[in-house]
Amino acid sequence: MTHPIFTVESQDSVQKNASVHLLPCRIHHDGKVGPVDAYWNPNEGQDKTRTAYLRGRKLHGKAVKLPEGYYGSVVEKSEPKKPEKTQEEMVEDVEMQDDQDEQPEMGVMQGKATFDELMVWGHESLVDSNEDPYLRGVEEWISFAEQIHSYPSGKPGGN
Repeated sequence: MTHPIFTVESQDSVQKNASVHLLPCRIHHDGKVGPVDAYWNPNEGQDKTRTAYLRGRKLHGKAVKLPEGYYGSVVEKSEPKKPEKTQEEMVEDVEMQDDQDEQPEMGVMQGKATFDELMVWGHESLVDSNEDPYLRGVEEWISFAEQIHSYPSGKPGGN
């Protein structure tokens, strides 16, 4: 079974600088919600950290700014679908029934918003980037991207 291939389409109506929160919990809901002020009201402290309560649990959050030149995207997945085929490809498929199942599904990720900062929340204490797998993953991916997109210093063609 092949995995679906997704393309990302940006939209002209993409919201800039969305407020993104990384919570230490799973919420089993993926639809729209009404105003969240009734159950989500973070308070900012003097040291730029925030405190909030979610379902009776105290959370501490800190803002993580993405480096200059980087931004995050909020996307929404559409259902994968088989790519449209030309008449010639349909004739070939009839001749080669075995390959018909090998066609990858195509899906589209619609750009909904961008952000340059995210709020990372932890239970009862601030999140440490050495311990939190999500925050550590963001930092490692940024470091990795910088490495593969940089040029070696020194003479061209040499190490």
